[in-house]
Parts: sequence; structure tokens; C-alpha cells
Amino acid sequence: MGDVEVNFKPLGHLLKAGSKDQVQRLCSQAFMYRDTTSPPQEILVKETKNLGIEANDAVLLFQSLACLIRAVLFQVCTDVASVAAVFPENFHKNLKDLLSKIIAENLSDWRSRMIGSQISLPKLVDFDWRVDTKCSSDSLSRMSVPTCILQLQIEDNSSDSENLTGSQSLSVELSKEKLEAMLDGLGKIRDQLSSVAKKK
Repeated sequence: MGDVEVNFKPLGHLLKAGSKDQVQRLCSQAFMYRDTTSPPQEILVKETKNLGIEANDAVLLFQSLACLIRAVLFQVCTDVASVAAVFPENFHKNLKDLLSKIIAENLSDWRSRMIGSQISLPKLVDFDWRVDTKCSSDSLSRMSVPTCILQLQIEDNSSDSENLTGSQSLSVELSKEKLEAMLDGLGKIRDQLSSVAKKK
């Protein structure tokens, strides 16, 4: 299960659901309120009555569904079969098939919504560079020292639309030594990214 532990036992309460649509609604609500200890009281009361269970059991059910959804997203499941593989072997087969189908159908939307709700780091949009010379000392032999001016255009991808700052430019001055060190580091990053891509 990786870093996400799921308590599957409370999911058995879903066997009391009157229809597939009710299970679908519970899954959607569990995703929506996945970062809270329980859904709003009105939803909790309604689903407790619909399933004929105690309020504490309903809370555990929502928490288990939320953990299951996080586990599926964490493991990058892509279809019904990969979702079903998350369940233990002794889990109720018909319920496993139903939950796997419902979750698989919503994976793309849930993943997009999770990514959209995260605060993104600024992204590099474009860059430009030029080589300048500057005076480093009073010595005639060292008057002209080459330096690289790197201009970065950065876009702020804050998820809060009210705090969007748009794109901004940042200029960085690099000596020959600093530039070589940076290029060496970027080369190592490129090699590591290529290695990770080949494993997929």
C-alpha cells in the first residue's frame, strides 16, 4: 500500500447501499471531503440514515473511502484492474468490482482536481542570455572579464486566482566558473530525468 494505509473493514457498510448511484455518491463525497476528518454534518446524517448505520460507523466509512482513493491515486492506477489490485484478496468480490469500476471511471477527473488544488511552483517560460564584459580591477591586464547575463522569464502558477502575479523577468549574472558549475549540474539533472523516463 506504499505510504497510504487503508482500513478496508468499514467499506463493508457499502453492502447496505440501495443502489450503485448511492455508492457513487459516497465515493464522490469522500473525495470531496478527503482532507477533513468527516463530511459536513448534514451529509453525515443523511448517509447514516440511508445506510442504516451509526454515525461513528459512517465517519469511519468516509475516512476509509478517502484513504482508498488516496491510495489509488498514490499508486498511479489507471484502470479497473489496477484499482482492484489495491484491495486485499479476501475482500467482498462484488463490492470490490463495483468500487474498482466507480473509482476507475473518476480517476482522470479526481487526479486533475487534486493537481489543480495544489500550489504550484513558478515555472520557467523562456530564457535569453548574452555575454558581457566588466571591469574587475584597476589592472589593465584584467580590465575585461567575460560574464554571462542570464535572463529568465518566470510564470507564477499560484492556484489562488486572486493572488496571480503573472510572468516576471529575473536576470542573473554568472562568471565563467559559476556557469560551468551550473551546466555540470544541469547535465546531471538531464541524465537523471532520462534514466527515470526509461524506467516507465
